[in-house]
Amino acid sequence: MSQDVPVTGYAILGLLTFGDELTGYEVKQRADVTLRFYWVSPAMSQIYTELRRLTGLGLVRADARPDGGREVTTYAITDAGQQALRDWMDQTPAGFPVLKHTVLLRLLIGHASEPEQTRRMLLDYLDELERARTDLAEVREALRGADRPGEPFRFPSLVADWGLDYFAAEGRHARRALDSLEDGEPG
Repeated sequence: MSQDVPVTGYAILGLLTFGDELTGYEVKQRADVTLRFYWVSPAMSQIYTELRRLTGLGLVRADARPDGGREVTTYAITDAGQQALRDWMDQTPAGFPVLKHTVLLRLLIGHASEPEQTRRMLLDYLDELERARTDLAEVREALRGADRPGEPFRFPSLVADWGLDYFAAEGRHARRALDSLEDGEPG
């Protein structure tokens, strides 16, 4: 079964495991709020493509209902979907993440630009990191109270904590690179 479902499909299955039925739009909103910190949040068209695939495979149930003169379809994970997700999680190797880090690429070839431009890029990155850290801290705070062992948001809380640590480490490394550039430049 796993050959028929891409990782994005498993991400969508996972988003449907919190006990509620969601429209495609609501799946996209949940993806934007949660996945964006560590995985590419799928486009709306990709959400619907995956929902159709998952429905066709019997992993998701689609229920159409009238809503104010239009028909709205909600999606829920099926028992087969729960099992497929569990199998994927249990049988897929952890793997090592591919780091596509534009800042590091630009720093690697920083000699091709002016030192001041490299410093400006690092300062801009620090600003972006702070905005992302603030956003994630708000998400993490919203999970408090439902994040104890056995609670539904225990694992999303662990991911948020990991992300906050990651952003802090990124900030340390960017500041260290900035300091090194300052120390190495003639004054």
